[in-house]
Amino acid sequence: MPRQPRPARAAYAVFRPIQTRWMDNDVYGHVNNVVYYSYFDTAVNGWYVDAGLLDVATSPVVGLVVETSCAYFESVAFPDALEAGIAVARLGSSSVTYSVGIFKAGAPEAAAAGRFTHVFVSRENSRPVPIPEDTRAALERLARAAPPPPP
Repeated sequence: MPRQPRPARAAYAVFRPIQTRWMDNDVYGHVNNVVYYSYFDTAVNGWYVDAGLLDVATSPVVGLVVETSCAYFESVAFPDALEAGIAVARLGSSSVTYSVGIFKAGAPEAAAAGRFTHVFVSRENSRPVPIPEDTRAALERLARAAPPPPP
């Protein structure tokens, strides 16, 4: 299977800063692979909070992660400043798949790139529900970026 190309910044609609932490590094001196999934989660949910679409304590509809993947192209390490690029790759009736790229601050190509899928559920019973209209409208704006290659 051929290796996917490194996505460029143009593949993403919005960017969020991510600061590496001392504890992110592993014994090999770079950010451990599992930490990237935390970066994805932090970037996407931070975007929701800043957009006024999520109150983590009270929103009646929340997104639960059901699938994630990541391809790694270049090591990053503490104290690197990073940026997470976010775009919508697929928008369904109750789910959304994001493309997320992790960039060293200002870098033209991603150090890592992945996919991250939320299913929207009722906080009350954890059953899938349609994506709320205000959320859908915001996600549609994120879908207008140039599509990154699949991971």
